[in-house]
Amino acid sequence: MTITHQDELDGLKTIGGIVARTMHAMAKAMEPGMTTRELDAIGRALLEREGAIPAPEATYDFPGATCISVNEEIAHGIPGGRVLKAGDLVNIDVSASKAGYFADTGASFRIAPVRPSLDRLCRDGKRAMQIGIAQVGHGKPLAGIGNAVGRFAQAKGYTLIRNLASHGVGRALHEDPEEVPTWPTRDKRRIHRGLVLTVEPFLSKGGIWATEGTGTRADGWTLYSEPAAPVVQYEHTVVATDRGALIVTLPN
Repeated sequence: MTITHQDELDGLKTIGGIVARTMHAMAKAMEPGMTTRELDAIGRALLEREGAIPAPEATYDFPGATCISVNEEIAHGIPGGRVLKAGDLVNIDVSASKAGYFADTGASFRIAPVRPSLDRLCRDGKRAMQIGIAQVGHGKPLAGIGNAVGRFAQAKGYTLIRNLASHGVGRALHEDPEEVPTWPTRDKRRIHRGLVLTVEPFLSKGGIWATEGTGTRADGWTLYSEPAAPVVQYEHTVVATDRGALIVTLPN
C-alpha cells in the first residue's frame, strides 16, 4: 500500500495501535502453566473488543487468532495445548485488520528466569529491527534494510534467517513488495514516499533457514530453524516518509 491521504494514515494508525496493544497485553499475561491456546484466546478477545479481525485466520485460514512460537518454533506457531514454562522464549506475532486496513507486529519475550545469552539475543534482535527501520525513507534503496541488518549481525556474531522476509502491508496482510530481504542483497528497488511495509529481521545464534517440521512436528504451519538454533524476531509496520520511517504499530 502507498499512503496518499491523511485518512489512510489515520486508518493504518488505528489498526496499528490495536495490534500493538494486543501483543503487549498478551506478553504481560504470560505465565508458567498457561497454554498457548489460552494466551491466544486473550489476544482474540482483545482484538474482538476493538472491532478488529485476526488477519492470519481471515486471510489464510490459520488455526488461531495470533501466531505463538515457543523455543525451537521460530514462526507461525499454532496456538494449542503446549504449556508455557519458566525459561521459555516466546514469539508473539499479531496481525489484524479494521475498516479495510491491515497492520502487523511481533516480538520475542522471555518467561523468567532465562539464560543471559537469550537476554542478549533479544536485546540485539530488537536493535537489529531498529537498524533496519532506520534505513526506511523516500528514495532510499530497499536493499539498505538488509545490508545494514547484515552488517550488525556479522559484527555481533549472529546469523539471519534468509527465507523469512519483511513485506508490504496495508490493504492486505501481504502485498507488494512481497519480499523485502532483511539480509544482505543487491536488490535494485527503491523505497517511495508513503510505502507501507514491515521490518522484521529474524536474528539467530546459528540458524540460516526456516523449515517446516517433519514427523510429529509437521502441522503445515510451524517453522523451525535449520540448523537448529535460538531465533528471535521483532517487527513493526512502518510508513516511508521524506524524514524517514513512521512507525504505526505503537501501543499508544
